[in-house]
Formats: sequence, C-alpha cells, structure tokens
Amino acid sequence: MRNPLSKVVVDIQPSGIRKFFDIVSEMKDAISLGVGEPDFDTPWHIREEGIYSLEKGRTFYTSNAGLKELKLEICSYLKRRINLIYDPDHETIVTIGGSEAIDIALRAMLDPGDEVLIPQPSYVSYLPCVTLAGGKPVIIELKAENQFRLTKEEVLDAITDKTKVLIMPFPNNPTGAIMEYDDLADIAKIVEEKDIFVISDEIYSELTYGRKHVSIAELDGMKDRTILINGFSKSYAMTGWRLGYAVGPKEIIEQMVKIHQFAIMCAPTTSQYAAIEALRNGDPDVEMMRDAYDQRRRYLVHALREMGLECFEPYGAFYVFPCIKNLGMTSDEFATALLREEKVAVVPGTAFGNCGEGFLRISYAYSIENLKIAIERMERFVKKTKR
Repeated sequence: MRNPLSKVVVDIQPSGIRKFFDIVSEMKDAISLGVGEPDFDTPWHIREEGIYSLEKGRTFYTSNAGLKELKLEICSYLKRRINLIYDPDHETIVTIGGSEAIDIALRAMLDPGDEVLIPQPSYVSYLPCVTLAGGKPVIIELKAENQFRLTKEEVLDAITDKTKVLIMPFPNNPTGAIMEYDDLADIAKIVEEKDIFVISDEIYSELTYGRKHVSIAELDGMKDRTILINGFSKSYAMTGWRLGYAVGPKEIIEQMVKIHQFAIMCAPTTSQYAAIEALRNGDPDVEMMRDAYDQRRRYLVHALREMGLECFEPYGAFYVFPCIKNLGMTSDEFATALLREEKVAVVPGTAFGNCGEGFLRISYAYSIENLKIAIERMERFVKKTKR
C-alpha cells in the first residue's frame, strides 16, 4: 500500500506543551502550572446571553465572516481601544479562536517559498502554520537581556528579498514580554522600507500590567500592512467558546473569508451572541481578572527570585519565564523531574523554540492558593537540585 500520509505533516513535531499534561491528568494531587487557560469561569452575563440565544432558537448558520452585530462591536471595541476604524463588512472576520485566524491569514498571504519571520520563544502554532501554508519559517531568537523584545537589528539581520511577513507575538506567550511605542516604531520603519506585512497576534492585549497596550497597526502607515488578530479566550475567560477575529486590509480579509468559507463555514452562532455581550458589557470583568493576574504575577516573580532563579518582570499575558541555567539541567530534564518528584507541571522553554532552552514557562492563570502550594514544592525541588 502506498504511504497515505503527507510528508510535510509527518515532519511537523507535535506540541511540546501537551505531553506533560497527559501525565498530569492521571496523576493524583498534581498541580499544573502549564496550561494557558484562565481559571475564572466565563462571566455569568456572557454565559446567560449564550443560553438566551439557544432558548430563542438561534442555532442557524451565520454569514461566513460572522454576525454583522458582532463585527460592529469588534470595530467599536478597536476604535475605543486603539483608535483605529475598520469596516465591519470588508475588513473584519470572525474565526474559530485566534488560532484559525493565524492559519488562514498565512494561507491567504503566502506563496511557496515566501519567508516568514517568527520571533521565538513564541506561541507553538506559528511555525507549523507557516509550513502548512507553503512558506519558509525564519526564526529570530529573542534575548533575555532585551527583555525578550524584538529589536530592529534582529529584524534587519533576518530579512531577505524573500521575506513577506513578520509575525509580531506581543504581549508574548511564553515570556510575558511586551513591545511599547518606541520599540514598535523602529520595527514599523523597517516593515515599510522593506515592503513586508505584519501579522500581529494581540490575544493578550487586555492583559498588560502598568503599561498601555500598543498595536503596531496604530503607527502611521501600518494599518494597511497589518493583520491584527485577537479573540475572547484570554480576556473574557472564554477558551471553550472558540471565538476570535481578524481585521486588516480588505484584499487580505476577502481571501481569508474564502478559505474560512470552504474549511469552516462560520464560527459557532451561540459563541458569537455571547461575544457581543462580552464586548458591550465585559470591561469590568476584564479589569477584575487583570487585577487578580497582576497580584499573582508579582507574587510569582518575587518567589522565583527568592529561590535563586533569575526572572525578568513580565508586563503582559499570564506567564513568567524563569531561567534555570544555574541548576545544570536542561529545561526538559527540570520539568520532567519536577513533575515526577514534586507533582508540579511546568512547560520546558524549548516547547516554544530552541532558544527557550534554560527557561521554563509557568502560568499564573491559577488561584493564589494553588500557586503557593506549587511554589513550596518547587522551592523544595530547587534546594535538592542545588546540593
């Protein structure tokens, strides 16, 4: 029998995040600090709107690009948050989470051999999505000494005549790094000069601490070069509702809708009605959750430094990225031994790119009580390792 499998797909490595959590799910008394999922329930008024939509029998397909009412709310939200005006009919698409938006944006934009700059450490889907779209991933290794921000020098060193897209993964998963206005201004100049495009993944835009989120699309000349991707999973604790969106230039969004039309049809109708409520009345919920994450963030950074691990202060998302290079173990060795000996699951930094070696991703999307128990166990493990 001939090989039924695609070589491209077979050669893609599975997510480095999942293997630890298959073990955790069957391990009694284990604490997982690895999954990037809010520990809050979706706020009741948002759930109630979803329930109401079902009671009203709103179980039909929506238009391919999403409910007009939701697209209007998305555009209204972006106007008040980043002062940009998007056309809900031609520059907006509702997707199955931010992940689908990343996938179809790349498929709509890339021809075989086009190069895509991917700063790492970063979200695990970028590289395989580029590969599946026929593009060539070009990795830019972010550095701890730069607070894992992307610099203009790094971009210039990576750009070639074949470069078409730069992925901007900020606020960053797994490092918690952000980019501020001056950082983005340097990158925007290069993007214009080299005539490339940006896919800006801003799924954590509402989760910044002591800093205002800035989108590269806000900068002069960048709106027409940027696909801005966001969603509801992180900000509104709506992971299971599977809803995201993208906005950008009409000619790109039209092609994304075409792919979405054939592969997906439309995002879940119930989720779309719930998302309308989230955008209209969810700001206080976001503020409450952000304040809770901020408390946990400050606790974790202090605790990790107290146990002798270097940890730069993250200003976005809900992860810390401590360095364990002084312990003489690889990231995978540390994570495996910590899980086996202390029943605490964290993610090796290498799950987010080879340059994550020597680091761990620890999520603080967990209660402060669970974080304290996990830190006690981790501190005990670190002390044993140092002997």
